[in-house]
Amino acid sequence: MKLITLDFETYYTSKGLGFKTQTTEEYVRDPHFEVIGVAVKVGDGETTWRTGTHAQIKAFLNTFDWANSMVVTHNAMFDMSILNWHFSIRPKAIADTLSMARAINGIEVGNSLKKLAEYYKLGVKGTEVVDAINLCREDFSEKQLAKYGLYCINDVDLTYDLFLTLLPMFQRVELKLIDLTIRMFTEPVLRLDESILRQHLIEVKDRKQRLLDECGADISDLMSNQKFAEVLRGLGVDPPMKISATTGKQALAMAKSDEGFKALAEHPDERVQTLVAARLGNKTTLEETRTERLIGIAGRGTIPVPLSYYAAHTGRWGGSDKINFQNFPSRGENAGKLKKAILAPEGHVIIDCDSAQIEARVLAWFAGQDDLVEAFKNGEDVYKIMASAIYQKKREEITTAERFVGKTTILGAGYGMGSAKFQAQLKAVGVSISAEESARIISTYRETYPSIPALWKSGSTAIDAMSKGRYAPWGNGCISIGVEGILMPNGLYQRYPNLRKVQDKDGKTQYIYDSRKGPVKLYGGKLTENICQGLARCIIGEQLIKISRKYRVVLTVHDAVACVAPKEEAQEAMEYVMECMRFVPAWAEGIPLNCEAGVGDSYGDC
Repeated sequence: MKLITLDFETYYTSKGLGFKTQTTEEYVRDPHFEVIGVAVKVGDGETTWRTGTHAQIKAFLNTFDWANSMVVTHNAMFDMSILNWHFSIRPKAIADTLSMARAINGIEVGNSLKKLAEYYKLGVKGTEVVDAINLCREDFSEKQLAKYGLYCINDVDLTYDLFLTLLPMFQRVELKLIDLTIRMFTEPVLRLDESILRQHLIEVKDRKQRLLDECGADISDLMSNQKFAEVLRGLGVDPPMKISATTGKQALAMAKSDEGFKALAEHPDERVQTLVAARLGNKTTLEETRTERLIGIAGRGTIPVPLSYYAAHTGRWGGSDKINFQNFPSRGENAGKLKKAILAPEGHVIIDCDSAQIEARVLAWFAGQDDLVEAFKNGEDVYKIMASAIYQKKREEITTAERFVGKTTILGAGYGMGSAKFQAQLKAVGVSISAEESARIISTYRETYPSIPALWKSGSTAIDAMSKGRYAPWGNGCISIGVEGILMPNGLYQRYPNLRKVQDKDGKTQYIYDSRKGPVKLYGGKLTENICQGLARCIIGEQLIKISRKYRVVLTVHDAVACVAPKEEAQEAMEYVMECMRFVPAWAEGIPLNCEAGVGDSYGDC
């Protein structure tokens, strides 16, 4: 397969047109969008710059063998959408050095081409793009265009060298996942029902004031930290907290820059979203802006699904381009309306398949909790088993409410959650228990499955070894802890930059590492969570690739994969997808995986 490295230069303005005010989808589909020029490098050959009219650039691009080539760009979501949407070119394979760098470097370097080129000593990125603002192609002088061409050629050469630098660190499976992730955006097939979206927007706006009224909140409640906290508690939501830089004590995190407060804007309870938006003085809630954005896309065509490869520390995908499918409401009226507006292509259905309790299964396997692994393998109701231990009753006597507590325990207590947090978690879903009862349940979980808390304890030892740059065994051998971090089965590392031991204000020793949001505590339970989520992501990645060999994968959300299939193959396709989602990679032998699937004309019907 040939290698083609590519970079487009496009017209953008200080206001209105470009990434400052538009998403990638809005920008590339804007009627004023214009390609000024393109630079192309085939293999290690000389890079060629070409400018001209759309027809001239198209003729130039058509001289290359895209059908048998892998195309490399930096920020492929942008360049590949131009290549497809404006020039109808879809290469055999897509590689993205931005995605690759995100997995390799995390926050340590930064993922801009400029920073990466400097870090790897590949060269210096130019600044000519700054001088091109507000200039369409006809505004450039011949000299300016030539200079811009040299700038673009340099970008292509840097991207090529960066790709060769990062390539040895990537397994084939991860390169394929980058390709599939980019194509979800650049080769969109899902449609949007604009009428459903517009009706939903009317209902959301009508409901907003009613929700405020139901909360009994006036403007003074919203502006006062203490009163706002009380309103949140009244909705069953614990107010976000932080350590005050002034006093060193816990304080309410109610500033618009506080991460905990910002997270409330995406809370699944629409009442909470509404209150946060009102406190910030916003006219719209997340639900409104999301719906409005989808309406805009519906008017321009099919919906490109924007996902960031390796967006999370654990390797999971994240939202991008101001549409975060990862935080679409999963329950209730809003979930139904929005998902029903996402339609399969004509003559096709959407199949959505969700791994069943994959993290709990991975945790039991990784910890060597063989009885729990066996229960999953035999298809037993592990939630009832847990409830039976909690309430000292036979499984057949467990009530629906007791089983729910068992379920919450299995899914929530596996990473060292304390009793206070467990009590709050149950309260948030309408189940009230005493502090003593919560402590008893947590203790019962740990006594019932002792290998899991033992894993947390050994995880603390592994953290100490990692901080000192020493190798250490941990878990069941599917990962390797060393000087660079934790080597996962997909050949990529979970990294903990600047991992170090510190003392808190009470003199207690703890480990912290640096993240985009600042220092983060790391302890045995948290490391266990990171590893189990990372292992689950590795499994789902391999399953996604298997599905893609037969059907078009259009989305992945958390532990689920969605694809489209011809209507006449709906049942056969769903069975195939479920078979793929039960596939166990060789390195994960022994994990009893399972899944649930649905099929429908819309995403909401699955």
